[in-house]
Amino acid sequence: MAPVRAVIIGAGSRGDLYARFSMDHSDRFQIVGVADPRLFRCRRLQQQYNIPEENVFSDWQDAADREKFADCVVIATPHQLHKAPAVAFADRGYHILLEKPMATTEEDCKAIVSACKRNNIILSVGHVLRYYPPIRKIKELIDSGAIGDIVHIQHMEPVGFWHFAHSYVRGNWRKTAESSFSLLAKSCHDVDLIRYWLSGSRCIKVSSFGSLLHFTPENKPAGAASRCLDCQVENTCPYSAKKIYLKTVEQGFTGWPVSVVCPQTVDIESVTEALKTGPYGRCVYDCDNDVVSNQVVNFQFDGGQTASFSMVAFTQEICERQTRISGTKGELRCSGAGPVYVFDFLMQKTTEHRCAAAPSNSMRDMHGGADFFLMDTFVKAIQSGDSSAVYTGPDDTLQSHLLVFAAEQARLQDRVITIGPDGSYS
Repeated sequence: MAPVRAVIIGAGSRGDLYARFSMDHSDRFQIVGVADPRLFRCRRLQQQYNIPEENVFSDWQDAADREKFADCVVIATPHQLHKAPAVAFADRGYHILLEKPMATTEEDCKAIVSACKRNNIILSVGHVLRYYPPIRKIKELIDSGAIGDIVHIQHMEPVGFWHFAHSYVRGNWRKTAESSFSLLAKSCHDVDLIRYWLSGSRCIKVSSFGSLLHFTPENKPAGAASRCLDCQVENTCPYSAKKIYLKTVEQGFTGWPVSVVCPQTVDIESVTEALKTGPYGRCVYDCDNDVVSNQVVNFQFDGGQTASFSMVAFTQEICERQTRISGTKGELRCSGAGPVYVFDFLMQKTTEHRCAAAPSNSMRDMHGGADFFLMDTFVKAIQSGDSSAVYTGPDDTLQSHLLVFAAEQARLQDRVITIGPDGSYS
């Protein structure tokens, strides 16, 4: 069977990661083009995958205007730049792997789904957690009846104190107007998981509360400077850029997050210079961030089931999600990578369920192998022509996104929002 040919649209960290599937499976997946306004990122992928010069673009539109030369595109552009390339490439007949979130407005999400449907395009959205082995194990146990009927889901995402400072205070996702709100940018995964575990039931009401705490000018310590390298009280600050970035490089680590600070060359000199002049060297109390640092969302489902999701910045764990699901016959709990534990009410016994691991591959260090499984199913779907192989297709993903938008409106409007059968809300 011929390998699936792909064009990477947006060669940042996520585009680069998805491309790595080709390193281990070049017989199934080949990178034949790349588009990114940052030429050095294009050149990096061009060298890694021997991309022909004529297939290297600074503007994705030029690739879309060409006669079709690949089977699919991987769209990993900034959030607000998802809709235009997704619709354009769908209209050109390319299958699409689209990084989450699908888009930053309801209208754009619906336009993408419509374009994929009218062109018979296989769309896989990067809700990678559906492919994460512990999440799959939880779903398997629910479907097996191990805990009876679900009554309540309690789910939490601990973002991590320095991760939030990096991405949502200093970084690319700090401002709603330039990216998207926190629940969409960081936690659309989690709202999707609650729907996934309660598949067969429909959310009918949602409420939400949240705010931006601590990372504001009024909390700036006395004597603090506008940049960490110039700050006299830096050594007392847990969010110090010196601690987060320079110490990381000193320990010999050059991947994320320092690779974001210095995307071309990562060494002490370049990181120091970036902290002197770039956004990642700023005091966390002196940034232009506005996205919330903590948020809760409450869900009411049509069968009477309830769910609660919490996202919080101020945690030791970095994205090690905590899940507890109460059923009529037992209780399930899972922390991070598992195992998953089920307590049986009748037997008064706890059973441990271990989770499958991804095979050794170039993508395994991200999301516990979930990125590998997402790519594997996407490639299989294209090769077989069977879109059902994809766990995160257009209709299901659209409903999850609409629920995220409804939850954010509930927070902004301080009210309970009612959800219609089609995902619309009032």
